[in-house]
Amino acid sequence: MMRTGADYLSSLNDGRVVLVDGQQVDDVTTHPAFAPVAATIAEMFDLAADPAQNMQYTAPETGATANRTFGIPRSRDELRLRREAIETWARHTHGWVGRSPDHVGTFLASFAAHPEVFAGEGRDLSANVTAFHRRLLDENLYVSYAIIPPQVSRATTASGWEGEFLQAGVVRETDEGIIVRGSQMLATGAAIADEVFVSCIKPLGPDDSDFAVSFGVPVATEGLKLYCRRPYAPAATSSFDYPLTSRYDEPDALVVFDDVLVPWDRVFVDRDIVGVRRQFFETGAHVLGNWQAQIRFATKLKFIAGVARRVTQVNGVDKIPSVQEKLGELAAVVSGVESAVLAAEYTAEPDASGQWLPGRQALYGSMGLQSETYPRVLAILRDLVGGGVLQLPSSVHDLTSSLTAKDIQHYVQSPGVPSEERIKLFKLAWDIVGSEFAGRHQQYEMFYAGAPFVVKGAYTYRNYAYDDALEDVAGFLQSYKLEDA
Repeated sequence: MMRTGADYLSSLNDGRVVLVDGQQVDDVTTHPAFAPVAATIAEMFDLAADPAQNMQYTAPETGATANRTFGIPRSRDELRLRREAIETWARHTHGWVGRSPDHVGTFLASFAAHPEVFAGEGRDLSANVTAFHRRLLDENLYVSYAIIPPQVSRATTASGWEGEFLQAGVVRETDEGIIVRGSQMLATGAAIADEVFVSCIKPLGPDDSDFAVSFGVPVATEGLKLYCRRPYAPAATSSFDYPLTSRYDEPDALVVFDDVLVPWDRVFVDRDIVGVRRQFFETGAHVLGNWQAQIRFATKLKFIAGVARRVTQVNGVDKIPSVQEKLGELAAVVSGVESAVLAAEYTAEPDASGQWLPGRQALYGSMGLQSETYPRVLAILRDLVGGGVLQLPSSVHDLTSSLTAKDIQHYVQSPGVPSEERIKLFKLAWDIVGSEFAGRHQQYEMFYAGAPFVVKGAYTYRNYAYDDALEDVAGFLQSYKLEDA
């Protein structure tokens, strides 16, 4: 039997150090900041444990039943089935859980597809990677990650900062493992995850070897602390007033290591500047992991498009040409992301290990526009809802109080649409465009894969078939001459 939601929740009360508002959280499964999204993750594990959802397969690494989203796709058909499994989870959250367990799980699958990348000159750590992946398959784990240095200074790397080990790095090594000190961001979901994968995806300088590490440890590891951003769920007065915030508010956290012992069998890269880059870009992890992200993103955009369409129906403006133009633009934007997901799958090819990877051009093309796509989608929804998201009752109590209910039902309604239905819809729209949860999601989606200039320059530009385009242009230019004019 695969791990269920109840199994997952029962494992979280393990002594982990999660800090909010200057206090340590006793139990994340009951704390108002974490309990709602933990319950959502539990529902996702229950879905995966249900054979009817087609999220299960027999993992060749273990010979046992495992979660398909954690597997290495070894054929075009397996890649398709993986996409469908990811969509099953994404549809359950409507795309609003950005770092669901299938995200980092996908990176770890690609790591395991290329263990040779982790056979460094000093220590051969390849067996650690494959063993960690087998645990992921066997135990159906939720792994978060922290792979970005803290924003101490963006002008220099960690070796140039004043103060020792502000970024997570190796202080010393022992026979048992490496001792890690410092911090790393942005561990989305770590407070409710089983384990956290720690590394650095940003380029490091020649003097940064101490920070060129990669490892995975339980969240409850001694000396590991999570400093969470302000949670929004506790301020959500009800699921009626904040339908998204009250379900999907993922905690983001700064991970702090107070001389944490990381055993050797949990280390993947040890002070190897080249190795930390290779793990992401020579294993296929960056491609397969970000394809999962685009599948989730497409699901989310489709949901927002549905909200926009329903708003125009309720307001009775969906037959107006200018409104249809807005809806058409929205459809075009969302269709572009959906199409890129499928195009990447269609152009997929196997790598040297037999792992099937989505086509880079389609994938990175979509990612290159994500920082513009999401704000544009929100802007269209803002235009369509107008002041309707402001002319709303202060809370659900205005619909139930004998003092206010009669007026609310009479004045806040639409033809053929009862007051409660209209208010629910516009409260949902506000949680998409105007609440704190909404603001966090806009920032999150804009910087999901890194700073936009990095995504466009390092990924989109380099993975576009410009050589083919140049050859086409050169051939055309050679087809006519000055003397032919």
